[in-house]
This record gives sequence, C-alpha cells and structure tokens, in this order.
Amino acid sequence: MSGKFVSIEGIAKRYSSAGGTTTIFENLWLSMARGEFACVIGHSGCGKTTVLNILAGLDEPSEGAVIVDGQAISGTSLDRAVIFQSHALLPWRTVLGNVSYAVSSKWRSWDRAKVRAHAQSFIDLVGLTGSEHKRPSELSGGMKQRVGIARALSITPKMMLMDEPFSALDALTRGTLQDEVRRICLETGQTAFMITHDVDEAIYLADKIFPMTNGPGAVLAEIVENPLPRDRGRTDLHRHPLYYALRNHIVDFLVTRSKTFAAGTPDHDPRNVPIVHIGKPGLAIASDAKPEAPRETSCPGQARA
Repeated sequence: MSGKFVSIEGIAKRYSSAGGTTTIFENLWLSMARGEFACVIGHSGCGKTTVLNILAGLDEPSEGAVIVDGQAISGTSLDRAVIFQSHALLPWRTVLGNVSYAVSSKWRSWDRAKVRAHAQSFIDLVGLTGSEHKRPSELSGGMKQRVGIARALSITPKMMLMDEPFSALDALTRGTLQDEVRRICLETGQTAFMITHDVDEAIYLADKIFPMTNGPGAVLAEIVENPLPRDRGRTDLHRHPLYYALRNHIVDFLVTRSKTFAAGTPDHDPRNVPIVHIGKPGLAIASDAKPEAPRETSCPGQARA
C-alpha cells in the first residue's frame, strides 16, 4: 500500500426543503492508499451510505470533490464496483448469466465464449462452482451475495464499494463471506471501502477505521489504524494483545464520544483529523501537519478481558 489512491476533499451533503436546509455532513476529508481496506462506522443518519454513493458516482456532493486514481469522479463507472445490502441480481438470469452480464458490459468486444470463461473464473473464486445454471430463486441468501461479489470482482474494478453487504445474513453465513472477501482482497490487492455498524466486522476486515459522529452535521472524528497483523485469522483474533484495546476504543466512541464529540471539540480541524495508534504511546503531534499527513495521537494498548 502506498500513495494516495482515493482522496475525498472537503465534501458536504445538504438537503433543502420548505423547512430549511439540513446538513448531513460537511467538510469531510479522508484518503486511502491503493490496496487498502477501509471501513466507515457510525450510527444511522451520519451519512455513511451517502459517502459511499458519492464515491460510486450514484450521488453528487453539495460541495467538494472526490478523486480516484488521479481522476475526479463524475458519475458512475465500471472502475468502481458496488455490492449492495440486497443482492440486486437479475432474477431471470442464472448465476453465470448475472456475472456474464457485468463482464460483457465492461468488455463489449469479447465474444460469448471469452465472456463466459472470464465469468466462470470468478464464480469459481467465490466458491459457487456447480451452481452456474441456478437462478436467484434457487439460491440461499449467502449464495446470492456470493454472486454479487463475483459480479463486482469480474469487472476488475479499481475500487470495490460495499454497503453493509452482510447485514441481512445469519451469523455463520456472514462470517463465511467476511472470510471470503478478506481472502480475495488480500490475494488480489483490491482496494475496498465498506460501511458497517458492526465493530467486529470492521476490526476483522479493515486496515483503517473511520468513525463518524452522529448526524445531522456529522464529522469524521478520527482515523483508527488497525494494529492487528494483515494476515490475522478469525479464530485467534481475540487473542491478540491489542484486540480488546482496539474494540473498546471503537465501542466507547459509538456509545459515548459520538454523541458529544462535535459539541465538545470546537477546535476540530477536518483537514487534520487525528490518527489513533492503539498500543503505540508517545507519538509526537506534528504542528505543521498537512491534510495528507494528519496529526497522530495514541491509545494505551492494555487489553481488557
């Protein structure tokens, strides 16, 4: 991971009505490196889905700009694939047909055999070999989401955007799909941006966690660097000495600090949001930090049982 691959620069979202103007969030700045997995976490109404929709080109900011790989976003693009909360599959098409449709949309000059072979490779990647000719009505919820993941990855996007794609699934299926997405992103170097309410999901998947305060008028409170190793496994995650310190820090934000943050920090600089390093005390705060290099704070790494 290196460089600034995604740059959200001072975006805001406002809605006007007869009762006045509502600001969902404003002056939001954040960035991601290529190959990074980031999660935005916060309560309903803070604008998480709106940020994702702006990144996808499905919505426009009221002000500010979003730049991906050196290009300002203007509308939708096959360079950015979205996995929604619902599977959003075409019900009259098979598994192979749904994935092939995405592939043929990206590479219009490919013949049918090449399209199907490419689609099949991603169906195999998500573990649906043998289900190619089933329609969505014949699939479980988890299998439908696997098709959505295969469809998104099949167009080899520069960035994968995920809008709580596992929230409607049972715990076992959710865990399995989290494992699959994590494995695929690590193997392919996929850049991923996800929104979630699930603290454990964010800790397991993300390299960076972006906590947002309550809306309306939400702000990005801090950037939490995940101190756990990138090759972490689910079964031994809770045994890491920094796991509970990280989890407690995020839960404390969601339960307490998210409600009081904006009112209690009038000097909050949205272009210089603090980076929290769990378990690395004593880091200096740069007085001349630029937006690309936010100031750094630390959180003690004392684990709690």
